[in-house]
Amino acid sequence: MPSFDVVSEIDAHELANAVDQMNREISNRYDFKGSDAKVEHKENALNIEAASEFQVQQMEDIIYSKLAKRNIDTRCLDKGKIEERGKRAFQTITIKQGIDKELGKKMTKLVKDSKLKVQAAIQGEQLRVTGKNRDDLQAAIALFRQSDIELPLQFTNFRD
Repeated sequence: MPSFDVVSEIDAHELANAVDQMNREISNRYDFKGSDAKVEHKENALNIEAASEFQVQQMEDIIYSKLAKRNIDTRCLDKGKIEERGKRAFQTITIKQGIDKELGKKMTKLVKDSKLKVQAAIQGEQLRVTGKNRDDLQAAIALFRQSDIELPLQFTNFRD
């Protein structure tokens, strides 16, 4: 029985390269000279540190442009509030990966309401879609691409 998996993942290697490029650009820019501004990648978060709130906002623009150039969808980023502690400003941007239960239920309901001859099942942080023929599965992929799901989706493990 043909099937495929719907996942929401980020290429960790591309993310690491983007963070390196961000830090390189920040160290070379004139408006950041001597401010010791930096971006750190820790697990599923980007930690921004700069001298002022304005510099943190400037760094956000750099982050979005570098990620877009590396083909990382920026819809997976969840910006936190900018906090000022002492003479420094900090912000944490959370990287959302995987399909949580709430979104999985929404996607399953979307498949059922579409009247396609496929079944969707939540398996951890991914969604498995199965059907009797390949055309139905391709229609399901088109359905997911047209929907207003707030995470970037990838379709993997397509089996005939």
